[in-house]
Amino acid sequence: MPFQINGQSMYASYYDKEFIMVDRLSHRDIPLIGQMDEMQRGDVVIFAPGVSKERKYFIKRVIALPGETLKIENGRVYIKELGQEEFYELDESWYLTVENNFNTYVGADDEVHIYQIPENRYFVMWDNRLHSTDSRTCFQTCSVRWNYISPEEITGRIFLDLGYFDFSSFSFVHPEYGTPTIPKFFSSLAEYSY
Repeated sequence: MPFQINGQSMYASYYDKEFIMVDRLSHRDIPLIGQMDEMQRGDVVIFAPGVSKERKYFIKRVIALPGETLKIENGRVYIKELGQEEFYELDESWYLTVENNFNTYVGADDEVHIYQIPENRYFVMWDNRLHSTDSRTCFQTCSVRWNYISPEEITGRIFLDLGYFDFSSFSFVHPEYGTPTIPKFFSSLAEYSY
């Protein structure tokens, strides 16, 4: 399913106006086949939380999985996996910018926040942590819904990032930011040295 990103919530992994293709089947429980592929930490998903009439779909990154415990403390994210006793610090340096890395807070406070993710639910956050709303704040307000998303709310996960093709310069360079938006599969890096 094709989508065009609207906004900078996933900056700098994905940019405003980029075109993406979303895989709608692999995470679904299909009769007679079963679930083809489990949702993984780090997957970027499109989902409909039902909190805005202007924007039906949101794009976010899966941070915590069903049954896990997530802790936000001193701007850092910690995970306690199901069945484990200790938290470990989540390495988010591969997708967060220098500005956003180690700057994850809930609103304007620097209190310790702990989230126990229920079974069959996911905790998701935007990559642009300082300029976005996500599971930390129930996607706008916790009076409307809770912090977690269900598999039924997920439309799909990003399969292909087609980038943004600027016809005026005939290149994959975002016209507003001057940043390369080279097409990529799944959550792979746009550039890598082998």
